[in-house]
Amino acid sequence: MIPGAFDYHRPSTVAEAVTLLADAGEDGRVLAGGHSLIPMMKLRMATPETLIDLRHIDELRGIDENGGTITIGAMTTQAEMIASGLLADVCPILRETALQIADPQIRNLGTIGGNVANGDPGNDLPALMQALDAAYVIAGKSGSREVAARDFYEAAYFTALQDGEVLTAIRIATPPAGHGWAYEKQKRKIGDYATAAAAVLLTMSGGKCASASIALTNVGDTPLFAEAAGAALAGTDLGADAVNAAVAAAEAIAEPAEDGRGPVDFRIKVAGQMVRRGIARAASRAS
Repeated sequence: MIPGAFDYHRPSTVAEAVTLLADAGEDGRVLAGGHSLIPMMKLRMATPETLIDLRHIDELRGIDENGGTITIGAMTTQAEMIASGLLADVCPILRETALQIADPQIRNLGTIGGNVANGDPGNDLPALMQALDAAYVIAGKSGSREVAARDFYEAAYFTALQDGEVLTAIRIATPPAGHGWAYEKQKRKIGDYATAAAAVLLTMSGGKCASASIALTNVGDTPLFAEAAGAALAGTDLGADAVNAAVAAAEAIAEPAEDGRGPVDFRIKVAGQMVRRGIARAASRAS
């Protein structure tokens, strides 16, 4: 299929992109990696009259850690996240999750901003951002604002991003040294969306779990922050009772659709097993 006609713009600054988007109104769309938008345009399911390409805005790229905060530019590719020695050292779950997104061709163009801003419940990074309690930096005509990842997702493909706004960066508090992490993903084949996946982060102190954060991918209309599952682990030695309680709490909030990945009950149980595996792997990495 061939997309409909559109005007193409290639701004070099965020301010220019925001102005172009505001001028375009409802008929404008921004282009990041293009893996979601371009196929939709080819099928005429999306017909923007104005396309604003963000790939030449240098200020939207880069990975930095300063004062206990990791900042990742929205146009940083998943391949760049994987190659980052900084992320491997201070927040390795970002690299581990990025390695499980699609395939190398996709990751070479796919961006962190596009992955988290699209609102696709099958994308891997949104749940991870909830587990990390990340904040999204958003620019619009009225200035810049931050929205917590846990408050950003409203329904499938509906987010807190307003008309005329562009996601510019992701900010994450640097996890404490010695934390444990895991992103467990079950899928039908390499490159597929998850049947279910779980992000798990935890810290240990004196043989007890001091804190735990768990989030689920592709078992709801949005990524799911499993607050009760993390709370079930806190203060315990991660014994069987605590782990079983965390798994049960995660399964209780899962509401997947029945599709080619399996019936509802099956996908809920897969989510529980991803949580169980994630806890075990994260605990083995914590020190």
